[in-house]
Amino acid sequence: MSIIIKPIISEKANYLTDLRGHYSFLVDPKTNKIQIRKAIEVAYGVKVADVRTMIYGPKVSSKHTKKGLQVGKTSKLKKAVVTLAEGEVIDIFATN
Repeated sequence: MSIIIKPIISEKANYLTDLRGHYSFLVDPKTNKIQIRKAIEVAYGVKVADVRTMIYGPKVSSKHTKKGLQVGKTSKLKKAVVTLAEGEVIDIFATN
């Protein structure tokens, strides 16, 4: 099971990275802040100063079809915003 699913690349995430040095990641909803901190330090070789997490609940959608009401839902997401120590940088766009 992988703790870090993927980095979030959006206008807001890139703005926060350039302005304050905060990096955003989608992570496994079952992990805690300590596990996220260790996984990012190992994966990117940086020193993490702070981890903040947010949990987004599943979204339910429904539509009417010929066969009746079809209901579906998305999965739960957890987002981690990581602040690095002074002078540390993660190059998200680098190829491995």
